[in-house]
Amino acid sequence: MPLEYNKEISFEDQMEISIRGTNHILDILDKHQIKATFFSTVIFAQNAPEVIKRLLDSKHELASHGYFHSAFDNTHLALSRKVLQAISSQDIIGFRMPRMKPVDENEVRKAGYLYNSSINPTWIPGRYNNLSRPRTIFETAGIWQIPASVSPILRFPLFWLSFHNLPLAIYVWLSKITHKKDGYLNIYFHPWEFTDLNDKERFGFPGYVSKNSGTKMIERMDKFIAVLKKKNYTFGTLSEFININ
Repeated sequence: MPLEYNKEISFEDQMEISIRGTNHILDILDKHQIKATFFSTVIFAQNAPEVIKRLLDSKHELASHGYFHSAFDNTHLALSRKVLQAISSQDIIGFRMPRMKPVDENEVRKAGYLYNSSINPTWIPGRYNNLSRPRTIFETAGIWQIPASVSPILRFPLFWLSFHNLPLAIYVWLSKITHKKDGYLNIYFHPWEFTDLNDKERFGFPGYVSKNSGTKMIERMDKFIAVLKKKNYTFGTLSEFININ
């Protein structure tokens, strides 16, 4: 992300921030005894073996986020799956394209995946316009497509930026009405959000990116999960979800 704001950040710093953030996420999930799906690039998995082992030992799902985060070729679909399987000794069945960019569903199927979660079915200026895509899980090209959750009617995205910027009570309300309509929520976050991003000189982030990051993000996520558990929502991985459906 800093590169998008014309800031240099070393590979070592990228890894340190991502590892620290992932451990914060795992701490929260351990506290609430719930499972999640982690989409990892091969580069991250190769350079963060301890945190990958921790998430696997905790029975979370490991899925593919490609080989690199900054470059993609269709050959990376099968290659990333193969390498992540070797690292984890588990079958890797899910894929998510970095930055939710388009990916050929036929190529995803041919690479051996059972589901793809690379669609945010809304309009994000300068990123993508997926207003014509289905809002909820559907099957195409022989694989499940699991779009990120957006609200009914207006398709307001429930992704990470909304979580940072909306009052938590509003985000919970949007989550509740979306869950009631669709029967599930598929929301996503990044490890670096759970670290302090307010150093503008270092990261160059505008306020809407760095807002409620670090400790505040950890506290908000803890509260959010607690609220959903109180409402008797169940939690699970995406592989469990497609098996239910």
